[in-house]
Amino acid sequence: MVAMHNIPARGGLDYDETPFLAIWEITQACDLACKHCRASAQPVPHPDQLSHEEAKALIDEISDLKIPIFVFTGGDPLKRTDLYDLVRYAATKNVKVAVTPSATPLLTREAIFKMKEAGVVRLGISLDGSCPEIHDKFRGLPGAYARTIQAIEWAAEAGMPIQVHTTISRHNAHDLDNLVDLFEKQKIVMWNVFFLVPVGRGQVDDLLSGEEFEQIFGKLYELSHRASFQIKTTEAMHYRRYLIQHNLEERKFGHHPGGAAMHTAEAVAHAYEPGDPKATTHARNIGWATRRVNDGKGFVFISHVGNVYPSGFLPIHAGNIREKSLREIYREAPIFKALRDTSQLEGKCGACEFKEICGGSRARAYALTGDPLAQEPCCIYQPRNWVAPQPGAAEPVVSVV
Repeated sequence: MVAMHNIPARGGLDYDETPFLAIWEITQACDLACKHCRASAQPVPHPDQLSHEEAKALIDEISDLKIPIFVFTGGDPLKRTDLYDLVRYAATKNVKVAVTPSATPLLTREAIFKMKEAGVVRLGISLDGSCPEIHDKFRGLPGAYARTIQAIEWAAEAGMPIQVHTTISRHNAHDLDNLVDLFEKQKIVMWNVFFLVPVGRGQVDDLLSGEEFEQIFGKLYELSHRASFQIKTTEAMHYRRYLIQHNLEERKFGHHPGGAAMHTAEAVAHAYEPGDPKATTHARNIGWATRRVNDGKGFVFISHVGNVYPSGFLPIHAGNIREKSLREIYREAPIFKALRDTSQLEGKCGACEFKEICGGSRARAYALTGDPLAQEPCCIYQPRNWVAPQPGAAEPVVSVV
């Protein structure tokens, strides 16, 4: 069997050296009070948020590291007065910036066109329900749904690609078909389905069970066959396992549905390489699975005050860019190195044959157990080398074959 950690990440990046995706919380300020808010955002900017010159220095580092995807998030990026100047500066450094504004009165047609003119390459906007009753309740602001739809239409008018973010929890798990129908009409390019991590304002009571995760995975898999846009998940790394299992099964049986097949790590690793002529029509969604990004592994988050974390949902402080370079923090901080070492994963995740592609949500493990290396709390998959601990046993058992 080939050890998958020796197989380069798709696109040639070495995740021990360079992240695939960097997200910068350019401000904590936001006028919304969303139920799930990771940032526990406030109406006014933090007095110690990165200055304009510090922000430019961060962009310089992103450019030097050649990180493919750089996202300005918040809070609400539009609450930062130098937003457009920073986007323009990034463009001079050949850094492509996506922005995720909040759907508030600040998100005007003029603001969207100004972002486009400054160089924003993609607009990310949140929509958590196919109707006002679902979305507005979740966002804590009447009229948020109508404002979001209007912003999507303005972005389309400006010629800016639109990525929609949906947080899945008990409040909207029944609404996925309706959401996809709405997105088809709006001609979005990607749907980012975020699975709740109970941090900030996110509540454990809203979290789906492992069985419900699998049901949602099945629905997303079904929708991926007919959607005209890409579908990716955030903090549901085990959807990659689900996708790959079912796609390998379809290739083996000619798209005939059947029971879950067991596959070797080598087969999984090479299942969908770029240019594979056998890839199915929805292989655009498989591309996200084979990137193998996880918290701290191809992913880095920089807070509004310069603190660096493996994820915005994994609040383990790894350093501050005012004191050390982003490069040094990402490559050398103990928490980042531990998260990239899959031999340190515990429980089922440590035994799982899919651990290099999946690895489970480290943020959710930390939120629910206090241990970022614990097994994914919302996964029901049983690895083939895993023997469940007997009642009263101190440690789980991994069989060696």
